[in-house]
Amino acid sequence: MAEVQEKDKGEKKKGKQKKMRIHVDFTPMVDMNMLLICFFMLATTMSIPQTMEISMPTNDKVSEEEQTQIKESRAITVLLCANDELYYYIGQPDYDNISSLKKTNYTASGLRAFLIGRNKNVVEKLTELKQKKLHLEITEEEYREQSEEIKKDSNSPIVIIKPSERSNYKNLIDALDEMHICGISKYAIVDITDDDESFIENAKTANLEKL
Repeated sequence: MAEVQEKDKGEKKKGKQKKMRIHVDFTPMVDMNMLLICFFMLATTMSIPQTMEISMPTNDKVSEEEQTQIKESRAITVLLCANDELYYYIGQPDYDNISSLKKTNYTASGLRAFLIGRNKNVVEKLTELKQKKLHLEITEEEYREQSEEIKKDSNSPIVIIKPSERSNYKNLIDALDEMHICGISKYAIVDITDDDESFIENAKTANLEKL
């Protein structure tokens, strides 16, 4: 509450203004602030941590014959290089054929567009499923269960990510993000080989010679 106090010094001179002192009592504001803090603590939604889904290996036993029965066309090897450079090849590496190594980037029109094109069937089904969840036609639990079933498509790509020593941590995170965005459920992170390193250097040399 504000209180105005007049200062009276006895006899007043003609034409001289009265001096007033304003005293503001902030005590009620303390209670108000405490109420507001309690209200926002109870009513405000706390920040939800951003997490990334990583498919871990299963404990199910798989025979050696089943392990080798993977179509070469499903296998995609992604090579993470220095200076945010990104290369990939399909199937078994053909180190003698430089044209089999393709250069791309981390943009939506680069690696993402390529993977979505290779995983089109799964992506379309996941998009329809997301719409059902948005319209509350299915629960969150049903969405997770059905999306896992969709990702088990026998024709979906299997991606092998090979980061080089000159790539950075952000490159690996960006590549893993693309796996999640493109609905790739089968992928692995392995060390890059010397042959892959030479493959990249030969491709760079060949491209420079064309210029």
